[in-house]
Amino acid sequence: MTTSIWWVRHGPTHSKAAVGWTDLPADLSDVDALQRLENHLPFNASIISSDLKRASTTADALQGGRLRLTDSTALREMNFGDWEDRLFADIAKTDHVTSRKFWDAPGAVSAPNGESWNDLSARVSKAVDGVIASHGIGDVIIVAHFAVILTALQRATGMPAKAAFSFKIENLSVTRMDFLHESNSWRVHGVNHLP
Repeated sequence: MTTSIWWVRHGPTHSKAAVGWTDLPADLSDVDALQRLENHLPFNASIISSDLKRASTTADALQGGRLRLTDSTALREMNFGDWEDRLFADIAKTDHVTSRKFWDAPGAVSAPNGESWNDLSARVSKAVDGVIASHGIGDVIIVAHFAVILTALQRATGMPAKAAFSFKIENLSVTRMDFLHESNSWRVHGVNHLP
């Protein structure tokens, strides 16, 4: 018995800033890329997304005849707190010590008034467990965000958070993971696939 999760990163925002809970729209003008992605994803899958509009509108664009589930706040990107919508170079200048620790040793360190990698990972793991419990076996498409997908990849592989950060997760890419119910374990099929 397997639940296959097809993680999709939302369409691009073109922002160079720390965009966590900032609710920017996605650029969904690349109709060909969206069509290739929609054709690549399983047609019998349910689709759920973060409630942030860049993810939600991407999910809507990929829905086709798939069952669209209610958007989830638990699948939001990391909350960057006081760093929201600021350029990473500016953050490094004004908050050098914390930002360095945040990127060099992801875990318990958080942006001021934001959440840590560990907080995000716990939130996403709980959400994924809920999706698996409510969906059962079969295919589920989850449209989410860069760090959300990386926390799922870290959980599935057991790699350290720093190693997870070495992976690229491009906009409109697919990262597929299977949850194997009988062994209570994960299998990763591919990361950052661009159909």
